[in-house]
Amino acid sequence: MRLADLGERSGVPLATVKYYLREGLLPPGRRINATQAEYDESHLRRLRLVRAMIQVGRIPVATVREVLAHVDDDSLGLTVRLGAALWALPHPAGEAPGAPAEAAGPSREAAGGPAEAAGPSREAASPSREAAVDPHRAAADLLVDELLARLGWSAARELGALSPAHRALVTTLATLHRLGYPLDADDLLPYARTMEQAAAHDLDRMEQLPTPREQTEYAVASAALFEPVLLNLRRLAQCEESNRRYGL
Repeated sequence: MRLADLGERSGVPLATVKYYLREGLLPPGRRINATQAEYDESHLRRLRLVRAMIQVGRIPVATVREVLAHVDDDSLGLTVRLGAALWALPHPAGEAPGAPAEAAGPSREAAGGPAEAAGPSREAASPSREAAVDPHRAAADLLVDELLARLGWSAARELGALSPAHRALVTTLATLHRLGYPLDADDLLPYARTMEQAAAHDLDRMEQLPTPREQTEYAVASAALFEPVLLNLRRLAQCEESNRRYGL
């Protein structure tokens, strides 16, 4: 299809499509002459993903570019490819104080790749001095470690503070502790087990797609766009359970 057809089929204005091409968010088409290129279904799929990430997910263009660079990196194994793309996405709770700025994705070493391509070491991801003197953060660090150990999530525990999700979880739990709403591992285990089932369902759906690139695109779309669905389902379930227990 031509560029105009791509815009028409996607519902994205032509000027916006050209902007995405200039910004490297959309791969170039196959040249058919000096002034024209041809695009296929993979461009249409990518264009819809980019539009959704920016317009619905409110993800900055620079971040979208970083995420897609990992999505398109065929040198990575699927685990590292997924991890790098998902780690590059914004995390709602923000980064923990003193988090290592270089921890942009999982290391190849962690996934069995060459050591020279490894990411920051475990030592580099140790809690900062600020965290060490903050009793709330120290308690949250210990809580998350206990939780992961009880769950048997060895990969998450090994990566620890290298993971943005781990840092965000510690930050959130530390804030709750500071505000007088402490949680313990018993409180969190049922939620974690539910998320474990959700993750398995996510990957079951992802594996229905034919290529690692499409699978990673799906994982990114799910993380960026589907999490509000989970949040609102939880709130609807709370409403239903409240009505079941207490009536209207």
